[in-house]
Amino acid sequence: MSSSQPTNPQQLCENLLSEGKRYNIEHRILTSENVVADRLLARGIELQDAYEELHDKLYAYSPAALQVFLGLVLSTAAFWNPEKMQEARAARCDLANVNQHIAKLAAELGALLEQRSDLHNTSGFSSDTHYHVCDVIEAASQHNYLFQSYLQKKLGALRCQFDLKYWPSLGALLQELASDAEKAVMEATDPMTAAATSATRSSRADFFKALFAAIEENGAKNYGPLPAGFKPSDRTLASLANCALDLGPDEMVDDAYIKRLRQRERSGT
Repeated sequence: MSSSQPTNPQQLCENLLSEGKRYNIEHRILTSENVVADRLLARGIELQDAYEELHDKLYAYSPAALQVFLGLVLSTAAFWNPEKMQEARAARCDLANVNQHIAKLAAELGALLEQRSDLHNTSGFSSDTHYHVCDVIEAASQHNYLFQSYLQKKLGALRCQFDLKYWPSLGALLQELASDAEKAVMEATDPMTAAATSATRSSRADFFKALFAAIEENGAKNYGPLPAGFKPSDRTLASLANCALDLGPDEMVDDAYIKRLRQRERSGT
């Protein structure tokens, strides 16, 4: 925080936003969060009551808690907004399609590798191609200095110690890749994305679901800096969202919207 003591909750919150933005600029990071910070700073009048509530619930508990919560608002609006979550849903579908494509092609390639192995053994001809899994590993790692320095000799020793019957065939490796891709289950890699994409279609609710998850992740129950039981009011959440997401007059949400959303979340509908 700056050396001059803020005189009111709004000034305190805006100082934290400005200092966070200045840090990001100096370190050339999180440009998208700076965009959100600018929105909040530009619409400070709309956030006066929200800042007073956050000051009462967080700053009195711990100055760091207020800074962390404001950071959660910035990051959620920057990375878990409805547009980003629409992209995430599309990426989830792409990942599922890619896995199915991999499963199909790997199975086909595995069958071809087994067929080539049979031909090598029965046709009287060979094609001087890889037949041992170690051949493939070594060839694929020829430009990997760490492999060559630390693993290559040990792998070679294992290959000499155990003959071919102890190793999987190339065809078996591809069949395993096919099986692995075919049964893959899509999972979000963080609680915020999981919460924000729980619905089929993207909406403004994505932001709030991600923010609820972020608050829980940073709460005292999970050894985070936010106080146990911290719960911003519906009106404060609506004001923060309207400004952070830069919602226009026809898009803005109110406390009644947040109340309905929370009820749906509790009931699991």
